[in-house]
Amino acid sequence: MSTVRVDTPAVRPGARGWHRPLVAFAAAMCVWAVVCLVGMLVDHRTLAADPIWAKPLKFSISLALYAVTLAWMLSMVQRPVLRRLGWWAGTIGAGASLLEIVVIAVQVVRGVGSHFNVSTPTNQLFYQLMAGGVTLMYCATLLVGAAVAVFSHLPDRATAWALRIGLVIALVGLSVGFLMVVPTAAQLADPGSGTYGSHSVGGDDASGGIPFLGWNTVHGDLRVSHFVGMHALQVLPLLALVLPATMREQTRLRVVVTAGAGYAAATSITLWQALRGQSVLHPDLLTIEVVGIVALLTGSASVIIRHRNS
Repeated sequence: MSTVRVDTPAVRPGARGWHRPLVAFAAAMCVWAVVCLVGMLVDHRTLAADPIWAKPLKFSISLALYAVTLAWMLSMVQRPVLRRLGWWAGTIGAGASLLEIVVIAVQVVRGVGSHFNVSTPTNQLFYQLMAGGVTLMYCATLLVGAAVAVFSHLPDRATAWALRIGLVIALVGLSVGFLMVVPTAAQLADPGSGTYGSHSVGGDDASGGIPFLGWNTVHGDLRVSHFVGMHALQVLPLLALVLPATMREQTRLRVVVTAGAGYAAATSITLWQALRGQSVLHPDLLTIEVVGIVALLTGSASVIIRHRNS
């Protein structure tokens, strides 16, 4: 008796569904963002010259974007072992992110700062919990990114390289956060200040900031490169997805690599600028010259790519 073999179509990346805990967390962050907006309207308290509800609003938006990105990335993992590893990494990442936003929310309700606040045993505990959550999120991003960008076969080379480049830049951007926990000279000289670490370089965090973002307008601010770098994981893959399907594959790949190089340069420049104690709003001549060189090189590469595609 003969048997008829029926071939099962290969599962394409994305067909297995997105990571549910991360999607649920992203949805919760969208709801929480609305709550924070209401808080900004009805609660006029400030912290470090910014509306006290601005920080949880910014974090809810950023974490929602990050959760959606990781959930989408995990849908492209094909190997069973990597899928299991990715599921646990994504779940731990969602839990760690939830821990961070809960600590920020509790401190807002209490009317005190969450970052670098070691003024009391309670504040110190909250700060340590948040730092632990950030570390777990960093590790989850590394594992999920490696499972997708390194060990999974993606048929579209532009998307694959957008994820690889975006992952490296994002990890660099997240790593900038570890520089923020280094105490300043003033804090070391005054252990009783109740503050350990700073966003700013060359001054304090209360020097005045850009509205809503809060980035320091007087001194260097590590949050700029932190923000720019970590969101490369959204910007570059999105670029690969919106490139015209009629564009040749090699051209799409060149566009992604060129954009990735420019994005990496932007992350590096903002970090270099912050470490020199220079506000992002007040670049010196050297910074302007470097930005100009990067813009010229990126623009020239774009023209060459367009010429080859025509």
